[in-house]
Amino acid sequence: MKDVPQDTTHFGFRTVAKDEKQQLVAEVFHSVATKYDMMNDVMSFGIHRVWKRFTIDCSGVRRGQRVLDLGGGTGDLAAKFSRIVGETGQVVLADINNSMLKVGRSKLRDQGIIGNMSYVQANAEALPFPDDYFDCITISFCLRNVTDKDKALASMFRVLKPGGRLLILEFSKPQVEMLSKVYDAYSFHLLPKMGELIANDADSYRYLAESIRMHPDQATLENMMQNVGFEQTQFFDLTGGIVALHRGYKF
Repeated sequence: MKDVPQDTTHFGFRTVAKDEKQQLVAEVFHSVATKYDMMNDVMSFGIHRVWKRFTIDCSGVRRGQRVLDLGGGTGDLAAKFSRIVGETGQVVLADINNSMLKVGRSKLRDQGIIGNMSYVQANAEALPFPDDYFDCITISFCLRNVTDKDKALASMFRVLKPGGRLLILEFSKPQVEMLSKVYDAYSFHLLPKMGELIANDADSYRYLAESIRMHPDQATLENMMQNVGFEQTQFFDLTGGIVALHRGYKF
């Protein structure tokens, strides 16, 4: 990931003012919200469900606990956590994008998930929750869209209880050169065309492909977690490193 001046950041391969990125990202997800679930299945050939199931398995979440699904979009992880924590637990589905949050709320209510679920429009860099509040935080395919990732990680650390854990599921760096080449070809040629055909939006999916390449690699992200206080950090490469799950604890 290339360095940029302090008052600018990456929006895909473009360099933009930091105060401009949030609006640009918002426009992307306003555009894709209604087709988001369908595109996830098409883009990943359904494998995203396996990645999310692994995240749930690694979370250690138990009945009665409090979970934050940050940048949770349409609520795939939140729905699973709601069933795990039960009536005595709480799940908060939070997203900065109101369009995504509306789709997620509608989807989960259609599934009958009501009692232990709440919805909050929130910026990951300044979470509106008390200190030491959550037992577990998950952030799935969202961190790469955050303007100040270090600030967001520190905010997540603050609202976790001692003994709590953070799980970051995100696209990462493939560990095999041939896989990396195939993945590049798919991302930059096929993905925008699929976005145009299915969601009528090639530009948003071109940005998503670029944002993956600008995201920190596995070791860099692990170091960023450690720098804000997370301990016993580790990451798991999934599908050859196309995706990685990072986990860290607050003690």
